[in-house]
Amino acid sequence: MADDRDLSAVRFLTVAEVAAMMRVSKMTVYRLVHAGDLPAVRVGRSFRVPEKAVQDYLRHSFIDTA
Repeated sequence: MADDRDLSAVRFLTVAEVAAMMRVSKMTVYRLVHAGDLPAVRVGRSFRVPEKAVQDYLRHSFIDTA
């Protein structure tokens, strides 16, 4: 069962790194993960979030204020 995606190229971030990048608390990141708004992989008792998922989330979260 071969997968076409090259997972070695995926950069995973910790919850703390995501929180710092987004300038929110770690609890906010956990809420986004548990709500399914931010995809994550569970590794043991912690989560790792693909960097592209954070970029996609932020890109789609912008609102126009005019």
